[in-house]
Amino acid sequence: MFSIDWSQFFSWRTLINIVDILIVAFFIYQLITVLRGTKAVQLLKGIAFIVLIKVASFFFQLQTVEWIVDLVIQWAVLALIIIFQPEMRRGLEHLGRGSLFSRKKRKSNPGEELVAHLVKAVQYMSKRRIGALISIQVDTGMEEYINTGIPLDADISGELLINIFIPNTPLHDGAVIIKDYKIASAASYLPLSESSLISKELGTRHRAAIGLSEVTDALTIVVSEETGGVSITQDNELFRDLTNEEFEEYLTKNLVTIPEEEEKNPVQTFFNSFKKGGAK
Repeated sequence: MFSIDWSQFFSWRTLINIVDILIVAFFIYQLITVLRGTKAVQLLKGIAFIVLIKVASFFFQLQTVEWIVDLVIQWAVLALIIIFQPEMRRGLEHLGRGSLFSRKKRKSNPGEELVAHLVKAVQYMSKRRIGALISIQVDTGMEEYINTGIPLDADISGELLINIFIPNTPLHDGAVIIKDYKIASAASYLPLSESSLISKELGTRHRAAIGLSEVTDALTIVVSEETGGVSITQDNELFRDLTNEEFEEYLTKNLVTIPEEEEKNPVQTFFNSFKKGGAK
């Protein structure tokens, strides 16, 4: 009677192969996450088209075409380094922000006051359709953008944020950048996104917020001057037209540090998440 030797399927080599495949799949997933919504997506389509031409020229013996494609491929590595420089930088920053290199959370919890000031200011400006652009530094340094604005180094308050963005005042045009729970600068310039996926109805503030999220992990708040809508960008994602509750919940989740006693008690943290509406 025919029998199967199951020991061959559960050998040490099989386990290594499974781990190998999982690692490759993980890196491919991370690569897709990093490149999603950037200009690299369109460039990758062009690379895929060149590969198809290479295969077709080899199959149909098109020697001249194959020779030209080979020249293109030879220079492709250098070209990719130059073209994908922003995406490569962003990918390395994502790795650097992983748990292996993450810093310990502060014992103090100034994030609650920061959220309270932001909610107060944004709700006021949203009701009156005062355009605003506020970016909060997380881990990635933002000195190059802070230096483009007017240095303040001021304590945060809702009233100060509102006054900065009052139309026709010296500091209203540009972004406020918050670093280490203080207003580092105002009227700063942020990089504009070149993504073709951004809706045409979004203006310069939204494009600048998305552009910053493509190269840093900053959390950026946008108040639309046309509609009063409140949006948040972070990690190359845009959350549009948030309600007051959604806005405050997102800020609390991402800016308020976890108390030390909760870090040591994951069970209590789990139940607290239900109380705050974090677990669904």
